[in-house]
Amino acid sequence: MNKSIIAAVIATVGFSSAAMAQDGMTVGVSWSNFQEERWKTDEAAIKEALEAAGATYISADAQASAAKQLTDIEALIAQGADALIVLAMDKDAIAPAIDQAANEGIPVVGYDRLIEDERAFYLTFDNRGVGTIIAQTVMDATPEGGNIAIIKGDPGDPNAGFLLEGMMEVVQPLVDAGTVTIAGEAFTDGWKPEGAQDNMEQILTSANNEIAAVLAQNDGMAGGAIAALASQGLDIPVGGQDGDLAALNRVARGDQTVSVWKNSRDLGKRAAEIAVAMAGGTAIDAIPEAQKWSGGENGVEMNAIFLAPTPITADNLNLAIDAGHITKEQACEGALDTVAACQ
Repeated sequence: MNKSIIAAVIATVGFSSAAMAQDGMTVGVSWSNFQEERWKTDEAAIKEALEAAGATYISADAQASAAKQLTDIEALIAQGADALIVLAMDKDAIAPAIDQAANEGIPVVGYDRLIEDERAFYLTFDNRGVGTIIAQTVMDATPEGGNIAIIKGDPGDPNAGFLLEGMMEVVQPLVDAGTVTIAGEAFTDGWKPEGAQDNMEQILTSANNEIAAVLAQNDGMAGGAIAALASQGLDIPVGGQDGDLAALNRVARGDQTVSVWKNSRDLGKRAAEIAVAMAGGTAIDAIPEAQKWSGGENGVEMNAIFLAPTPITADNLNLAIDAGHITKEQACEGALDTVAACQ
């Protein structure tokens, strides 16, 4: 493909960097979208690690379109990507891109979301564990039980299923015991906060506002659910994940019970290191600390690394502050007097 065609492709899909690698290695990153606050942090960590390795970063934003993501990856390959890091918008629709990468000998890191293909390295956090933590923390704050709502992520993202499995490890025994009823649960297209707010409003209407707790599968959706609750004058336990700055402040204010922090700096750094290693000839099954895993829908055995998440509550908010993830000023604006980290 000549330079004029490459330039046209870049102009069409919109890359964050159009630099062509002259020397060294090029790693292309395909983002499903940049809607969530945390992806900016992930990107910064990936860039930093690639720069340290002497590699060039190029990227594309699929803007929540599975079809555009295929075009993006094709263009990243045309730019000369030696390895790909892919945050898949849809677990099934991404398959042709993996085929193309494999045909060209380009290794793929499935980033934070499962691409169930043995040719892709799977790097993520323990998402079932995240779901369990959210549910356990919220239910501990709801000792009398009652009606609960579950606000799920995008139906095309396997993480929504993994998170739900983890949540149900805690919730199902309570349902069986008759102390908890799932009054409503809904998927949220694109994990969008406004979609979560709409879902929460519908659940509140159907349950006559009789909801005791909410399990949201990320912080953006927790924020949407909290907005719906606030409009009805309800202040109940709500859990989420990602360690979004706004969510950590809600934890300090008492509006959100827990945000499970997945240190995306660690995830981004590891992804860059794995991509560079595989592009340099390291076999997919020779990546340090990798384990064999086959817990996906189709039972495909893959090489994977699962990082450990950290639940952040009002009691240990200092962990996120001390790690430099959020400043004390950001975390503690309007905080409750009882939050030790804000004293």
